[in-house]
Amino acid sequence: MTQATTFSFEFFPPKSEAAAAHLWEAVSALAGLGPKYMTVTYGAGGSTREGTVDTIAKMKEETGLPIGSHLTFINTPKDQLHEFTSALWAAGIKHIVALRGDMPDDLHWPLDPDADYFQYTSDFVAGLKSWHDFEISVGCYPEKHPDASDINSDIAALKLKCDAGADRAITQFFFDNDVFYRFRDECAKAGITTPIVPGLLPIHDFKNMCRFAGRCQASVPDWLHERFAGLEGKPEEAHKIALDLLVNQSLGLATQGVGHIHYYTLNKAAMTKEAVEAL
Repeated sequence: MTQATTFSFEFFPPKSEAAAAHLWEAVSALAGLGPKYMTVTYGAGGSTREGTVDTIAKMKEETGLPIGSHLTFINTPKDQLHEFTSALWAAGIKHIVALRGDMPDDLHWPLDPDADYFQYTSDFVAGLKSWHDFEISVGCYPEKHPDASDINSDIAALKLKCDAGADRAITQFFFDNDVFYRFRDECAKAGITTPIVPGLLPIHDFKNMCRFAGRCQASVPDWLHERFAGLEGKPEEAHKIALDLLVNQSLGLATQGVGHIHYYTLNKAAMTKEAVEAL
């Protein structure tokens, strides 16, 4: 890892006491590595806004590190978002990961214009910036968002988010670094100068990861399937392969001058910690 390369970690709010114990063990282990910031997801899998805020508040208190709050705008009126983000700002939470959110069953993309609601993430970013001078991260998709018609229209949407004031764009996970490099080059050709941050996912369970990748339309290369073939019931071997992959991905990005790497921890510390320490 070059001296300039920094890193950050994503966590999600726990849904049970047992899950909370795992979360805080992971936070303690990873915070000590000195990340540039950490983030907490919002609304995924049934977690609540209150769960996100409570997790952030405790994380800030226990680590003293900058914490970013994920926030989605879908199905939430502008005035409620304004009130909520003002409370975040007052509580010292100055970083927001601004996202559309999952589409409810009764809505269809693209949204119809409605003065009381944001229509696109770029509108949401502009609104956040007009309310407070938040540091804003947005998502981006090296293999396009599932709702985008093609990669070029998705990059055009990303440029609107960046032009609206996003400070960085964090990618969906990928396992072939060439996917990231091609995407970064296409973004540059489109005039995007906002930093594009690679998001890396440790593989704790290959089958679960493949199901998740299918929903996100993130590709899993054939060579990766081959490496994990026959390892069901062999957790130590699977862990070693997953760790090697994460370390090599991270090293490859760092040696190519990538300035920052974001890790989707899944509230588990061991593999991410080993990868960062190996760097």
